Amino acid sequence: MASQDDLLLAIDQGTTSCRALLFDLAGRQHGPIAQEELRQHFPAPGLVEHDAEEIWRSTLATCRGVIARARSAGRSVVGLGITNQRESVVLWERAGGRPVHAALVWQDRRGTERCEQLEALGAGGLVQARTGLLLDPYFSATKLAWLLDHVPSARRRAARGELLAGTIDSFLVWRLTGGQVHATDATNASRTLLFDIHRQCWDDELLALFDVPREILPEVRDSAGDFGTTQRELFGSALPIRGVAGDQQAAALGQACWQPGTLKCTYGTGAFALLNTGATALVSRQRLLTTVAYRLDGRVSYALEGSIFSAGSTLQWLRDGLGLLRRASDSAAMAARSDRQRPVFLVPAFTGLGAPDWDPRARAAILGLTRDVTADDIVRAALEAVAFQTADLLAAMSADGAPLAAALRVDGGMAANDWLLQCLADVLGRRVERPSVTETTALGAALLAARGAGLCPAEADLERRWTLEAAFEPQLGDDERAARRAAWRAAVARVREGTSPPATSAS
Repeated sequence: MASQDDLLLAIDQGTTSCRALLFDLAGRQHGPIAQEELRQHFPAPGLVEHDAEEIWRSTLATCRGVIARARSAGRSVVGLGITNQRESVVLWERAGGRPVHAALVWQDRRGTERCEQLEALGAGGLVQARTGLLLDPYFSATKLAWLLDHVPSARRRAARGELLAGTIDSFLVWRLTGGQVHATDATNASRTLLFDIHRQCWDDELLALFDVPREILPEVRDSAGDFGTTQRELFGSALPIRGVAGDQQAAALGQACWQPGTLKCTYGTGAFALLNTGATALVSRQRLLTTVAYRLDGRVSYALEGSIFSAGSTLQWLRDGLGLLRRASDSAAMAARSDRQRPVFLVPAFTGLGAPDWDPRARAAILGLTRDVTADDIVRAALEAVAFQTADLLAAMSADGAPLAAALRVDGGMAANDWLLQCLADVLGRRVERPSVTETTALGAALLAARGAGLCPAEADLERRWTLEAAFEPQLGDDERAARRAAWRAAVARVREGTSPPATSAS
């Protein structure tokens, strides 16, 4: 019998950190976050890797920290949910779980040439029809194929049943359960280019196209359900794993986007807008993605998604690479000091451009530099780029005929920036809402765990629990909004027309 003192553990394994949070059964956060920064590795331009063992150690350390605090307060942890950076992949040994190579991160572009070859062969239509995705190295399939082709003896070992592969969630489930469960959920599977989102299964034709053997892939399960139990020695007791979802889908659930038309955007390393389309897998004509929003009790709800590759990571670059600001939180004050009449644009194509342009060879640029441009102006341009790219995504959704809610719900680290949110409202011409609970990604994982454990109320009740912390209304006139967006699109065109270096092929 569940107690009001019972807590749910949310593992939030992201691109830049591993975090653990606790929530009570009413969805309220209990205690502080445990967080460890995750080192980023860039072996060559366009290549991005993580140490999968570091991910595992950080996950264990953060979970143990919050569990110990809960127990010292007399509270019980009754289950856990996992949410994770999507598309990033690991190849590991079945015996012992040791990764045989670094994890390839979603930002990694080493599959660009292979995607272009397949596009030239006419495979793009098949891929979009089955997966809802575009042929792009952003997704998992070319990363898995690269690992199999470039890790010594990997294909032979995989054929002998010695290796397993999957997205980060499946790697964590395998390690947490001591190798008892090799599973993922439908949201993560839908981001691989290997999963038929309509039939809800791994697709043999796609597996052959990318040369990925089915045998190494995890079983695909509902987002809320039985993913096994953790080994007792890890946390002092065996905890049931009852929810798994990719980070953007988890954030949508944490934002109560259960109904068609509801819309959220998460601003972290990248930025990701998800629009719930219900039982309809809407086919985009604007180069957006059709993806699984969640799968519960075998019932699939779909979403239309737009991806911005660089959001918070742009500020990180301005801080660490150029030294233009000391802390990302300084960006609001710097932008407020900037002269907005200086037409400076930063197009953050550090790892190419995401939706709706989908240009993996584009590279970042700052346009409009003159001698009177200041660091404040460049920081302001970086924040405006986030708003302009969001506007591009919502315009594409509207052009696809998708019904959009009157307000955009926002979350993620950058959602704490009031200047950015007012800029968003101005550029979008739409109300922007920040919820009281901003840890929506972790909350979504906890809600899925509660549902999987039979502790979760009805969806309608979950929607009513969403509360508003702050709202931002547009203050910009229509003509000025249109002029600024046109200038932004001209800047993007300049970047895409520029000469980009050839994509690096890893050897």
